[in-house]
Amino acid sequence: MPKRIEANLGEGNVGFQIAPMIDVVFVIMLFFMVMAGDVKVEKELNTTLPGTADVSNGNQDIEEQIIQISEEGQVTFNDEDMDNPTSRELPVLRGTLMRFKQNCDASKTPPVVTILSAEKAKYARTIDVLDALFLAGITNVTFTTNEEGDQ
Repeated sequence: MPKRIEANLGEGNVGFQIAPMIDVVFVIMLFFMVMAGDVKVEKELNTTLPGTADVSNGNQDIEEQIIQISEEGQVTFNDEDMDNPTSRELPVLRGTLMRFKQNCDASKTPPVVTILSAEKAKYARTIDVLDALFLAGITNVTFTTNEEGDQ
């Protein structure tokens, strides 16, 4: 009969195991080596930072045009009545804005329009004016409302 080998359970402390630690270090090193290939190279972005003005262009006068919307829906362009208050398409205003945009493009100045709306003007009328500005290609638009003294 073969002889049994008795294990002494009290002597189970084999000390610090270095082999598993080396395995972990190799796995971490492998991870970083693989991830190093995925690093995206930053590319140069060409940006223009604010600085001094270019004097060679001369002094460009920006002419601001004012569109007023009354409470009744009457639209005026620089104090000149445009279309009737019930017209949704505003063909006269659209034509005037297109000519204004063409003149600004020819003189290389930006078209600037301010919409001066009465406090109780209908919002739909403002949308009609914005549609006309969009069709004319004018995007530089500001909004204000009449003050009590201006009515």
